[in-house]
Amino acid sequence: DTLWDLAIAEVEKRENPDDDHVKPGEVWEKSVLFMGNKNGGKTTIILRCLEREESPKPTLALEYTFGRRARRHNTPKDVAHFWELGGGTSLVELIRIPITSHNIRSFAVVLVLDLSKPNELWTTLESLLQVTRNHVNKILTKLEKTNPEVAAEIKQRMWNDLQRDHPDYALVDPFPIPLVIIGSKYDIFHEFDSEMRKIISKTLRFVSHYYGASLVFTSKSEALLLKARALINHLAFGYDKSKSVSVDPSKPLFIPAGLDSMSQIGPPPASDSDLGKMRANTPLELWKKVFEKTFPPKSFCDLQDTKDPAQDTQYAEYEVDVMRAQKNQELEQYKRNASKSWKEMDFDSD
Repeated sequence: DTLWDLAIAEVEKRENPDDDHVKPGEVWEKSVLFMGNKNGGKTTIILRCLEREESPKPTLALEYTFGRRARRHNTPKDVAHFWELGGGTSLVELIRIPITSHNIRSFAVVLVLDLSKPNELWTTLESLLQVTRNHVNKILTKLEKTNPEVAAEIKQRMWNDLQRDHPDYALVDPFPIPLVIIGSKYDIFHEFDSEMRKIISKTLRFVSHYYGASLVFTSKSEALLLKARALINHLAFGYDKSKSVSVDPSKPLFIPAGLDSMSQIGPPPASDSDLGKMRANTPLELWKKVFEKTFPPKSFCDLQDTKDPAQDTQYAEYEVDVMRAQKNQELEQYKRNASKSWKEMDFDSD
């Protein structure tokens, strides 16, 4: 290597410290999965990140798109794969499709929570993050046998945003892959009672810090969308991560991973007597009980999406739909015939 080659490699390493395995001239390729509340604004955020002037359409299952960016002039364009999980929590098992052992090293998750629906908030974040974490942990367990170096690298990277001398190092449980939590519809949330806003804000700050995630509140406001876009561009294209922080509960929160602390967040928003009555095995469980006392959760069944995607007109295909209608008629006929045959059978009551 010439001196210039070494200088270029050093500059690229400094500009992309989180991706040492990308060599000069190679294409950076990342994947990001968006999930969260149904109608929470995931598609709008994705389109804004990709600078596309399109009207968002409802996402019924799992949708894919991609974006390309050049890090510098006359360099290959990096690629970011964007996956979006529709249906709220009803289709969470589909996460196994985009998150695989082949791309786990370059995968990240964006959880979009609808701030205007606090009674759905904890159930949504808990169910989606739990299933995702279990799936990622299974992949890591397999990697420990087949490629232990990569597994060790991923596990170490979980702690990159939290220095060992951080006072909360022993109190948190970082998510196994990079995570950004977005609180959407801040314009509606801002009209809530100040005490309600304080409880929601403090709870999301705790959850984000506990999981080693970045947190940002956003809405259709261009200024707020730009802040969310900055965090996502860091995940997708390796852009510099913002160091600014906003923790004022009267304003939109913006807290990059690792820049918050338990002491700044404070205790769960409940009286000492109420806290003393609550039985919890972990800090996360305690915050959950405090939050759900103010915002009783909707049952998991209420959050299920029962709409049949096959009936959606935006996915209409004439030949497929005709064949499906024929098969449905055959199925109904079979049910009627089976019902008659069962009724005609003579069962021995003994």
